[in-house]
Amino acid sequence: MQDRRSPRLSRRQLLGGLAWLAAPPLLRPLAAAAHRRTIPASGETVPAVGMGTWITFNVGNDTALRNERTEVLRAFFEHGGGMIDSSPMYGSSEAVVGYGLERLGYPSGLFSATKVWSWTGGGEEQIAESLDLWGLSRLDLEQVHNLVDWQSHLPMLREQREAGRIRYIGVTTSHGRRHAELERIMRREPLDFVQLTYNILDREAEERLLPLAADRGIAVIANRPFRRKALIRRFEGRPLPDWAGEISVSNWPQFLLKFIISHPVVTCAIPATTRVDHMRENMGALDGPLPDAELRARMARYVS
Repeated sequence: MQDRRSPRLSRRQLLGGLAWLAAPPLLRPLAAAAHRRTIPASGETVPAVGMGTWITFNVGNDTALRNERTEVLRAFFEHGGGMIDSSPMYGSSEAVVGYGLERLGYPSGLFSATKVWSWTGGGEEQIAESLDLWGLSRLDLEQVHNLVDWQSHLPMLREQREAGRIRYIGVTTSHGRRHAELERIMRREPLDFVQLTYNILDREAEERLLPLAADRGIAVIANRPFRRKALIRRFEGRPLPDWAGEISVSNWPQFLLKFIISHPVVTCAIPATTRVDHMRENMGALDGPLPDAELRARMARYVS
């Protein structure tokens, strides 16, 4: 999905969709079984579990910490991951992502998602800087961060898309804030993606935003799937239901993620972590069956 700054880019891009077939079997057991979701604007698919980078990848120039995050990225791709979400607002996160991607040889499944975050224009400069930090010649998704100056940024993003610097455009919000404004934007603007908060306890988006996304053909990224670990802390130490094994769930992160990605309108959830073992737990949500509507309701009742 990516154009890397390399003379081998075109060949790598053409072969990217088949690259996993040539990988040793031990490196692709989950990638082959991964639940994938369709981007309505194009028909392209992405794995339903991605990763966020807020706080977790903001480690500055510390080489040891950068190398640790590279191992987190390695586990992400080995277990079928694709979408990485970041922002210029996240400190050094974009630079650290680029550092890790370079050392991993820019895995072919990468779907790069970042944002513009500026009140006074300058979005083109932020996009150029993001391209440089990620080490790419084109970004998959560029989003307006928390609706900041979206009236100015969306026309600019369309121009950048036409120019080939980005492939998809969208807007984001978080914490359930500004849903009314987000709904107005979704109704009036041609968007490829929206990003919003959705998890097993924060379900306001089910009422209007998710049905509207389905009607408008907009892909949905679910942020704050664990409420920044708060849901993990809330439930850890408590037993999973006896029926969790029916959907191949062995831990709480998988339980919480499977609830999110089983919603038919959600395209991708983006949990964040600093640990390889936690990444493997998260990516386990891509394995095994997903709950149907009846079981989703049962999951919600169980945690509430």
